Amino acid sequence: MSQNEHGRELEQVASRYAKRAQAQLEDRYSLLRPEVWQMLQERQRAMLRLLASRPGRPADWRLTEVGCGAGGNLLEMLRLGLRPEHLIGIELLPERLNLARPLLPDGVRLHLGDASTAAVPEASQDLLLQSTVFSSLLNDGVQDALAAAMWRWLKPGGAVLWYDFIVDSPRNPDVRGVPLRRVRELFPAGRLRSQRLTLAPPLARWVCSKLHPAAYSLFNSLPLLRSHVLCLIEKP
Repeated sequence: MSQNEHGRELEQVASRYAKRAQAQLEDRYSLLRPEVWQMLQERQRAMLRLLASRPGRPADWRLTEVGCGAGGNLLEMLRLGLRPEHLIGIELLPERLNLARPLLPDGVRLHLGDASTAAVPEASQDLLLQSTVFSSLLNDGVQDALAAAMWRWLKPGGAVLWYDFIVDSPRNPDVRGVPLRRVRELFPAGRLRSQRLTLAPPLARWVCSKLHPAAYSLFNSLPLLRSHVLCLIEKP
């Protein structure tokens, strides 16, 4: 894949996010919405169960998040006990990184730009986190380059925490699902554990607004209605 193709895809990612902001779709992700906080709490519980199985103490873990956005996931890691100086956030979009900086301690290192070329030392990280980044990359070559960089940064025995769509969104052509077979292609040497999560967001919005917020759990009890997967991908 050429550098020009790679750059064009990143420009298109920025354009797609700008289009979403102009359409004021960010309100869909407000934590005041009942489907949103239920999705978030479900993901948090599942991720904490995975992290509880990891060796060592959170205060000793070094973690880099790819696509850190406004810093919400890094704040979660701080609450878990990771130290600010052990956290790195990488974000492509300056407007999102500008939101993260005031929320996070100065010790958290934030980098703007293409994550696949970020200056993270090889074999230095205990954990790599990505949440709905790869589903926003519509070019396989860009996905491959980012996954390869993440794998280089990871220590032997470390792990990638992965949360992303596994199915396409019928109303959103700006994302595409990343099924488990593709995750395995991206990290062929990894030992993968996975769990299907998250009631499909369009359905979740309908259930909570037209029926009742408590109906989220009922519909979400059917695995086929869940649209995301949480993976722990361990490096031997």
